[in-house]
Amino acid sequence: MAFALSPPAEATREASTLAVSRARAVRRFKLSLLLPLIAIFALVLTPVLLLQLYFSVHQWTVYLSSWWDADYVGLDLFRDVLTDPRFGWAVVRSLAFATGSTLGCFVFGFLLAYLMYRPFRGQAFFYIIFILPMLTVPVVVAYTAEMMLYRSGPLNDAISHITGFNFQVSWLTNPHLALLTAALLEIWNWTPFSFIIMLAGLAAIPKEPIEAAEILGASKWRIFWEVQVPLLRPVILLALVLRFLEAMAEFPKTWALFQGGPGSATETLPIYIFMTTWQYFEVSKGAAMSYIVMLMMIVIVLVAIQLLRREKRSLDAMYRQRDEEEQAAGG
Repeated sequence: MAFALSPPAEATREASTLAVSRARAVRRFKLSLLLPLIAIFALVLTPVLLLQLYFSVHQWTVYLSSWWDADYVGLDLFRDVLTDPRFGWAVVRSLAFATGSTLGCFVFGFLLAYLMYRPFRGQAFFYIIFILPMLTVPVVVAYTAEMMLYRSGPLNDAISHITGFNFQVSWLTNPHLALLTAALLEIWNWTPFSFIIMLAGLAAIPKEPIEAAEILGASKWRIFWEVQVPLLRPVILLALVLRFLEAMAEFPKTWALFQGGPGSATETLPIYIFMTTWQYFEVSKGAAMSYIVMLMMIVIVLVAIQLLRREKRSLDAMYRQRDEEEQAAGG
């Protein structure tokens, strides 16, 4: 004896089928994006990483005849790198440079985004002006800065005229200021990156929480600090992480201006690895350094992913609580 499905049961079955087909479509879309990247990694990056690993456990320099005849040394090169004081100081400089420039880019980018996210007349012109530094080639930034930052150059001269004091700062030759100079150039060059991310985050904030806070009489500062900032936390963390990773790998501006000097004041990780590999021709040691730095970056990325997931869960919980409160008020 056959029984016909009731309309609610049939609707439930159709909804379940639609949800399954939608999930499959999303899965296929994700695979269509990931498979090309996996193929590129397997065909291009994997051989390079394996060759780099070979050099890391074999002692070879360009002075030897063939790299496949190099002596196997195991983990000795990694031990040498980890006990190298120069490498340790390069790590410290890179972390200081990346942290300072990341915070600087974020602060200025956030301020510009907060000023720009509401429409006003002539807004497109300011967009172009604020984004131009990011579109400038880093080597051009370095050579332009070199012309401007001489002790008797235009920048010191302009500051002297404005302040009335004889301002003669050695931006490029003072070892105590060189890394700061590189960080300031990085901030100028990459503030637009943080500006774009934060502008997108501000534009995506729903209007309802802000309107509700305004109705309750909250001040602009309280709306910013208690409504907008909590909603922006995932975007803020993303902007900081991406900028930090890029700053850790910064090479062209610092190398074009300083080549690691004066002395070793700007000898960050990319510069020290470059000098070890291509100036001292210690290819195996440079490969071991690169692997250690890669592992450091992997750890930072994994920690960042966990933090982003935690912020997303917190934000989802906030939205669920708001929806439940609205439903309770409506009921």
